[in-house]
Amino acid sequence: MKYLITLTLLVALEAAGLGQNTTNFAHIGRIDRFENEINQLIPKDAKIEVLCGGFEWSEGPVWVPEKNNKYGGFVLFSDIPNNVIMKWQEGVGASDFMKPAGYTGVADYGREPGSNGLALDSLGRLVLCEHGDRRISVVTKGGGKVTLADRWNGKRFNSPNDLAIRKNGDIYFTDPIYGLPKRANDPMREIDFCGVYRLEKDGTVSLQYKEISRPNGIGFSPDHNTLYVANSDGRDPVWRAFPVKKDGSLGVPKVFFDSSKDDRVPRSGGDGLKVDKKGNVFATGAGGVLILSPKGELLGRLVTGESIANVAWGNNGSTLYLTSDMYLCRIKTKTTGAGF
Repeated sequence: MKYLITLTLLVALEAAGLGQNTTNFAHIGRIDRFENEINQLIPKDAKIEVLCGGFEWSEGPVWVPEKNNKYGGFVLFSDIPNNVIMKWQEGVGASDFMKPAGYTGVADYGREPGSNGLALDSLGRLVLCEHGDRRISVVTKGGGKVTLADRWNGKRFNSPNDLAIRKNGDIYFTDPIYGLPKRANDPMREIDFCGVYRLEKDGTVSLQYKEISRPNGIGFSPDHNTLYVANSDGRDPVWRAFPVKKDGSLGVPKVFFDSSKDDRVPRSGGDGLKVDKKGNVFATGAGGVLILSPKGELLGRLVTGESIANVAWGNNGSTLYLTSDMYLCRIKTKTTGAGF
């Protein structure tokens, strides 16, 4: 039955394709409301809309404002196995935005060669985590890429995964092994741990933490004084909160949420995350998008029925976009993303 539902959705979405002129999108999944506070964040009649589909593994969404677009902008997201960044725009549909996106070599580069996490810097430029080229890069005004960092202490990164940009311009990012063709055992690997790094505006790269087995999603609190980092390792399914010191370095982390300690969700590591203006954390993992209070209390969960890699705020800041396996989805909320 799941296969038939998926096939029906894909046929419908393919029919929309380019030249999309519909706002009547398919709905999937459910919303788990564990605590009453969730109703202040997600409307009782809210539904998860599927905007487009047919991707291999969608990741790293980011909203790009555009004044000349009557809908206010568009969404970019990575399809990692296909080494492409996709663009979805209301009234138009999905199209290729950049290919190749994360690997520019001539040989095969495993299952996940493309870009992963995406973000916009203070100048509105697209900043990418690239698996295959193992770097943090930025798209210049002319459309070309510039490498911001590809190594620490002379050693190449594993495969930068996700990033968060602090208000002073420093980029904090995670570097697990998922993009390496043979992952932890890849002969090209030069760093024998998976780190959390800081890239300063002058190009200095510093290791901030290396005691998370598979650091993944990353995001700041609204005041940028706390950095949240997910671990995608189910053996340690903990989201950690790091204090950010005055000099920008990270202090000793505290456990923010541990999925193994809550029987309402399966024990599972986390992937991407974003934070709203009130400090609530929308973190993917454990069967959907976990909605966590600023104190780390589980309020609810968005469930599409597919694995969800990451989320991003868009439009006026109250729409949450979800990259969910083969789909790009969205849900309207009653809150607003941090930074909007």
